Amino acid sequence: MPFVRFQDLGVYKLAEELADAVWPIVLGWDGLARDAVGKQLIRAADSIGANIAEGSGRHSPNDNRRFVRIARGSFLETQHWLRRAFTRKLISPEQTGLLRDIIDRLSPMLNSYLRSIGKKATPHDAPTSTD
Repeated sequence: MPFVRFQDLGVYKLAEELADAVWPIVLGWDGLARDAVGKQLIRAADSIGANIAEGSGRHSPNDNRRFVRIARGSFLETQHWLRRAFTRKLISPEQTGLLRDIIDRLSPMLNSYLRSIGKKATPHDAPTSTD
């Protein structure tokens, strides 16, 4: 698999979109909410893209996969903090809809990217058996 810059990966761009969408929401919260939930939410959301970037710089598919698994954990942590924010009425229905759209696209992209790491492209006409 040829080297691809992390900035060019669709999964990274979508992780950035989620982190960038969370930031202005948290900035609008009062001090307690920002300190208790907001900081954790921002860290978790930022960590998704950071781990994709770090993994892509590793020249071992196993290392890259490990960092993408960490990114997936950060993605799930982000979902947790968003659930806390929703339950505590810190995010509006409109904000929830925007974030839900990104989350619904990012989850399968992370899994797909993870499965693709280390796979070599094969020509369509390559034999599939070991005769």
